[in-house]
Amino acid sequence: MVKLNRIYTRTGDMGTTGLVDGSRAAKDSPRLIAIGEVDEANSAIGVAIVALADHPLAADLTRIQNDLFDLGADLATPGEDFAPSAMVLRIVAGQVERLERELDVMNDSAPPLTSFVLPGGTAAAAAIHLARAIVRRAERAAVATAHDVAINPLVLAYLNRLSDYLFVAARFINKDSGGDILWVPGASR
Repeated sequence: MVKLNRIYTRTGDMGTTGLVDGSRAAKDSPRLIAIGEVDEANSAIGVAIVALADHPLAADLTRIQNDLFDLGADLATPGEDFAPSAMVLRIVAGQVERLERELDVMNDSAPPLTSFVLPGGTAAAAAIHLARAIVRRAERAAVATAHDVAINPLVLAYLNRLSDYLFVAARFINKDSGGDILWVPGASR
């Protein structure tokens, strides 16, 4: 259980932060950049949840927010043993598979794509599209991290699937509100 008595510790004042194993890393290291991008994605999903109000998808996104905290802890845990334990949080295959199942259910109810989709529609769908774009940035940062240090391959799978999930979720929200806004190539020439 996490217990925070104080928010500031002063331990990061010199540009480093503590990792799960007690080691320290520069705040601009690829690992910490990826953790920060995941945090930003999580915050954007929070904005989407507010825009969804009492829509059932909000509960699913709240669970995803919790997964993203697990994912951040995974990224903050150095080493090459990616097995979860009582003391070590790791993304597991079941979390990726759940995203796939939920994504498939939403996608089955959406009309077939006939063009690329512009990120917009309802306020909730636009917020979800923004979260999707930020998740893609987090994924790129995680890939860059994997070039530098060993990370759990399921982190990459989860982020990749999450961006797909959010794309389909935005379409799912828009389908009852006029549908997707489609790209019309060259429309404003």
